[in-house]
Amino acid sequence: MNRLARRPYLTLLVAGALSATGFAPLQLFPVTIAALALLMWLVHEAPSLKAAFLRGWTFGVAHFTVGNNWIQHAFDFQDKMPPVLGYLAVVLLALYLAIYPAMAAGLAWRLASPRSAGDAATEPGGSYVLVFAAAWIATEWLRATMFTGYAWNPIAVIWLPLISIARISAFVGTYALSGITVAIAGAAMLLIGWRRWRMPLIAAAGLLLAGLFASAQPIPQRVGPDTPRVRVVQPNVGQETMLDGSYDLKMLEALIDQSGRPQRHPRLLVWPEGAVNFYLEDGYPPEWYYKGTAPVTRGRIASLLGPRDMALIGSTAIEFDSRGEVKGAGNAIFVLDPAGKLAERRYDKAHLVPYGEYLPMRPILSRIGLSRLVAGEFDYLPGPGPQTLPVPGFGSVGMQICYEIIFSGQVADRANRPDLIFNPSNDAWFGAWGPPQHLAQARLRAIEEGLPVIRSTPTGISAVIDAQGRLVATIGIRRAGAIEVPVPAALPATLFSRVGNLAAAIVAALMLAVAIAIRRRPR
Repeated sequence: MNRLARRPYLTLLVAGALSATGFAPLQLFPVTIAALALLMWLVHEAPSLKAAFLRGWTFGVAHFTVGNNWIQHAFDFQDKMPPVLGYLAVVLLALYLAIYPAMAAGLAWRLASPRSAGDAATEPGGSYVLVFAAAWIATEWLRATMFTGYAWNPIAVIWLPLISIARISAFVGTYALSGITVAIAGAAMLLIGWRRWRMPLIAAAGLLLAGLFASAQPIPQRVGPDTPRVRVVQPNVGQETMLDGSYDLKMLEALIDQSGRPQRHPRLLVWPEGAVNFYLEDGYPPEWYYKGTAPVTRGRIASLLGPRDMALIGSTAIEFDSRGEVKGAGNAIFVLDPAGKLAERRYDKAHLVPYGEYLPMRPILSRIGLSRLVAGEFDYLPGPGPQTLPVPGFGSVGMQICYEIIFSGQVADRANRPDLIFNPSNDAWFGAWGPPQHLAQARLRAIEEGLPVIRSTPTGISAVIDAQGRLVATIGIRRAGAIEVPVPAALPATLFSRVGNLAAAIVAALMLAVAIAIRRRPR
């Protein structure tokens, strides 16, 4: 290990890059644990606070560059921006996101490394590990909230191959599980570097007990000829068709082809995010219906529905001011009945993607030639936040559009708990790594909330996820098809669904308390 310490920044670049292989699609979670252990050791060995911060930042730059490589693919469909700009965007984002592991490293070194007190000979111990883990919880939560937040790929998501451990998040949430993961990596560091057995054994035993306690329980569900089913449609129409102007019609026809026909049982038909570019609402100025009137479009969709069926349709809603001028658009989900009538309430996406659905500082950035990644003349407007909408025959449905599903503790209305969460998305922008990573994070939300999650995307991965995070059925990337299965049952409200990310704060506080107790223990 001393040889690695001679070139700490090169070592950390490699370790940071390898740590991202623990995420989907590779899911090499032991590699992530080993990389985090190496990070913690090299931060402990840093000669100064500045060096500790830079070591954490170096690790983070490589970690986020590899983990977010799929972002470049979004630039392949832009007329105004060259695709090569996507590679720069990935690196620039990583330079910013790396600040958060850097802060965790700096806090751990300053508060718990003996080197911060001038003792270069003392080895790291349990106190240092626990402070590092608590700092990781705090900084990962900050990453998810600062500047609109970017919660993509929390460390906790690496546990999905061992789903009994991932289910710990039902009690403490994703950010706390990330901190527990860092503590496990620290225990491995102590065992490998200094052959300290006590903390690794405690960590392994605690993880085993927590995993057993959180193991899957049977979800009672009656299935019969009249059991409601959900039909998830994946048309496999990609963004490239936008370039030849055929996207709108191809998408609608493909959705209709895969939607099937009425059955004896009631069906909840769900389509992807923004899949219908023909406006569904009445009352717009006549010139907005150049693609066909709203009743005609709604009628085509309603013809697919039986008398007990309902549809959840992703489309765009236009907002006008009192003068009839366009204020903006809503990235919306509409509830449609068999008569072709829209429900009174719709869901508008609340957590919008900067540079994707709106252009920050538009007057300045538009003048230098920058534009949104999603084509359109005006920005999307944010909705009010998590909402639960009644869907007759299918209970109440929580709505989360696209990457809204990645924000732990922000996906369900606690005052009106839904029976399931519908998460339409458009992952055609996300390259090869983005869709499986997105699906993995949706599975974590199902576990945390104890609610099934239904995902419909244009090109994959569409899925039905049960309330314990298990995949009931999926449609792979770049395949057209449909899933039709009984609607999974919800579990009773989990501890996390009741207290939210207060659970993460409690876990971090307990880690700090134990770290202080260890430091004060007589030697």
